Amino acid sequence: MSNTTLRGKVWAAVTQAFKLPMALIRRMITTLINRVWMRTLPSPKMSAQTMVDRNRRKMVVGLGNPGMNGSRHSVGMAVLTTLAERLGAPDSWRSDRQVSGEVIVTQLQDIQLVVLRPKLLMNINGVSVAKAASKYLISPEHILLIHDELDKPLGKFGIKHGGSARGHNGVRSCVDCLHTDVMPRLRIGIGRPSGKMPVDRYVLGRFSQEEQNVLDSVMKQSVDVLLTFITDSQPQTSPAEGRRASRKNKSRTLSPPQDTTEEQKQS
Repeated sequence: MSNTTLRGKVWAAVTQAFKLPMALIRRMITTLINRVWMRTLPSPKMSAQTMVDRNRRKMVVGLGNPGMNGSRHSVGMAVLTTLAERLGAPDSWRSDRQVSGEVIVTQLQDIQLVVLRPKLLMNINGVSVAKAASKYLISPEHILLIHDELDKPLGKFGIKHGGSARGHNGVRSCVDCLHTDVMPRLRIGIGRPSGKMPVDRYVLGRFSQEEQNVLDSVMKQSVDVLLTFITDSQPQTSPAEGRRASRKNKSRTLSPPQDTTEEQKQS
């Protein structure tokens, strides 16, 4: 065996050995950043009299990276653009420093709807979501997250009723900051990269023109499903369907995963 081959194998072994520790270190750093940003939550915007209407107040969040419109990882924010147009409020976005994001507050039938576009990086999107939930007095089970999904091919989307983050850093940040995973999600399929392209490079890349043509139809159909889901009179989920962390000891209790996914496919 040549020295070059031996060195290559040793280096590969060392690199593999450091992969898990480095992933843990990144997770710890992200958690620390979340906690630092969460030290001060905004005061509730609503008066005590409106507490009785909390069940008629909901929030839709498009997860993504600010300034990266058109990228696969920010497809959740793209859905919000279509949603805002459908709500007749495409120019109603306003920056809100208290929630580290841009918001639209509007009425949808008898529901007060808050639409949130975080201005923080994907890995700490949860900070913006938790701040908005605190300000507008919205329970986690009434917060719907929209995000990209590697395990669904482009052209497919579906509703997931709570459960684990399944490796999505934006969802994980929301779970960490809200101390629960009961939030329903609208998952927009982007498919997995072909060949040896790294996943991180793939998700940060932009859609091709052909992919964008498919995505345009997905946007319209997914918003139809989203609006129906929001206005459904039945509770969308409950803490029993996910897991809630105790604020006292931060321990989490797992429950059976919710696999009843409402799925649509673009023909």
